[in-house]
Amino acid sequence: MSPTVLQVWEVGALTTVQDEGRPGHAHLGVPRAGALDRPAAALANRLVGNESSAAVLEVTLGGLVLRATHGCWVAVTGAVLPVSVDGAGRGHTRAEWLPAGAELRLGRPASGVRSYVAVAGGLDVAPVLGSRSTDTLAWVGPPRVAAGDELPVGAATGRPAPLDTPRPPRTGPLRVLPGPRVDWFGAGALAALCGPAYVVEADSNRVGLRLDGPPLQRVRDGELASEGMVLGAVQVPPSGRPVVFLADHPPTGGYPVVAVVHPDDLWQCAQLRPGERVRFRPDPRGATR
Repeated sequence: MSPTVLQVWEVGALTTVQDEGRPGHAHLGVPRAGALDRPAAALANRLVGNESSAAVLEVTLGGLVLRATHGCWVAVTGAVLPVSVDGAGRGHTRAEWLPAGAELRLGRPASGVRSYVAVAGGLDVAPVLGSRSTDTLAWVGPPRVAAGDELPVGAATGRPAPLDTPRPPRTGPLRVLPGPRVDWFGAGALAALCGPAYVVEADSNRVGLRLDGPPLQRVRDGELASEGMVLGAVQVPPSGRPVVFLADHPPTGGYPVVAVVHPDDLWQCAQLRPGERVRFRPDPRGATR
């Protein structure tokens, strides 16, 4: 039997292929990429019997429509949105059977931003540097998914699983640890960052979560030589308004990093919409300076 293919009819605002990313290539100038809401992507894979490393679709603000050439198990997780198969409502965060030729349609989420579609066997697009993730900064990896694309699916290796693990806690303050340049902001820098609520700006994307709010004040003049950046770095440009680096962040940067978001809280950044408020709080394992 020929392998299953997903035929893409509509893609919404942005749909990309993502897996666990390609860490370890920053020295080549290549971002890590990978699913922004990693717990949601891993859950989608587990529900259809995949390993967590299988490639899925990351769908921004819904709008995806596709058909499969052969019947297959699929699961939708992340931002909650209407899911239907040939017009009949189907469940979110559960494995659903998609018959051959049937239409899977994702509506728009009422909250959150990114949803994940896993298919049993995983998407079998060609890997680049060991990953099937699309990096939207340098466009390493497969191109963004477009209407008319045909996405190959690998052979299923597991069986669909029930939901027996909870999602991470609801959205709350992002825990932060002191950054390598916290001294550029003087005493109480983390307290200043953790005081007010910031508003998510419209130009936030997979590269960074851009925030508006009271600017952080430097106590040092001059510029830094570009240095390595890490996932979750809270970089402060001259405006004083922080930017949280996400999966497609540049490997280097020249603005001081005041803090780093705890890795377990980064998934929340994937689901924050422009205009929503977010706060930081010190991680109790880090010293507040």
